[in-house]
Amino acid sequence: MDTFNLMEEFKTIYQTTNTPKAFFAPGRINLIGEHTDYNGGHVFPASISSGTYTLAQKREDQKFRFYSMNLAGKGVIECSLSDLDFKEEDSWANYPKGMIQHLIKAGYNITSGADILYYGNIPNSAGLSSSASIELATGVLAEGLYDLEINRVDMVQIGQKVENDYIGVNSGIMDQFAVGMGKENHAILLNCDTLEYHYAPVELTEHIIMIINTNKSRTLADSEYNERRSQCEKALGDLQTELSIDSLGQLTKETFDNNQHLIKDDVDRKRAKHAVYENARTLEALEKLQQGDLQAFGQLMYASHDSLKNDYEVTGLELDTIVDAARKQEGVLGARMTGAGFGGCAIAIVETNKAEAFKKNVNSIYRDTIGYDATFYTASIKDGAKEINIEEVLAI
Repeated sequence: MDTFNLMEEFKTIYQTTNTPKAFFAPGRINLIGEHTDYNGGHVFPASISSGTYTLAQKREDQKFRFYSMNLAGKGVIECSLSDLDFKEEDSWANYPKGMIQHLIKAGYNITSGADILYYGNIPNSAGLSSSASIELATGVLAEGLYDLEINRVDMVQIGQKVENDYIGVNSGIMDQFAVGMGKENHAILLNCDTLEYHYAPVELTEHIIMIINTNKSRTLADSEYNERRSQCEKALGDLQTELSIDSLGQLTKETFDNNQHLIKDDVDRKRAKHAVYENARTLEALEKLQQGDLQAFGQLMYASHDSLKNDYEVTGLELDTIVDAARKQEGVLGARMTGAGFGGCAIAIVETNKAEAFKKNVNSIYRDTIGYDATFYTASIKDGAKEINIEEVLAI
């Protein structure tokens, strides 16, 4: 996409000569801490340089018009300020509609419509959280367009509410939190239950974060996800016969090891072990990053993937092939799957000057094993959702 055309496209689609306001919300990766959020543990996401750009102009009437350059075939989707309810036929535009409706419900003063153009450069179906990016892009857009002051954690929670109550997806808060609260060159250690968080410096002076998309659609993810949740709940129930705990995330590794015999089912025990040990890894990761010890952080990434493969069993051949290939390459500090699993993406921390060789070698192994190519993206860790200068849109 010729990014200069973003501005031209806006003016053409909406028949205007005015210069719109510009906003950006990133995608996110989770560096470590997978399947810990619903077990009362911590996650460790970071907002990335790919994301959702929006251009917007306030209207005098009550009409909203939405257009996505990624889904140009769907044309301009229109609705009225008085009718922002979910409609199947409105497709992707339900995300911004839901955000606007929930901001109004929360008491924010939005009294006129807007013309809005969206353009995202997050790879489709990669598990990098494009829906949360659209939600938070709409949140900062509403803030900037209507002169609102929205507490950022409130905006994050409204985004999650849109996902849960309006769209109907039972997701946690990590995606919206990472997209809304991201900070350049920092990851966020987040307790998903209490929303207590700490920023951790990620100093990648000689390394890059490589995102590797398996290009496998995540068909199993939903049913397997629900099964894993219920296995963890059964394990927790067994442990609660003797331990006074509300979640697996409250256990140290030692307490778990001393009490794991209480869990009746062998598979449930493995699932619970992953949740407890993975949570411990997130806390250790904070410590290692604060010390600037990327080497040790990389080892935690490998340990995380091994646990997701052996104890939680959510990786699959595609993700395992990528991580196993990554381990063999020069200049790689660590690699792991990221997201729910069964496809989607892996991430690796790779020495900058070894990145091209890494892509070539890993893809060769992947293609030989799986039969088709993976896709590689370089990500830098950037700020969360915000208003940007129009010049930044022209310089993407």
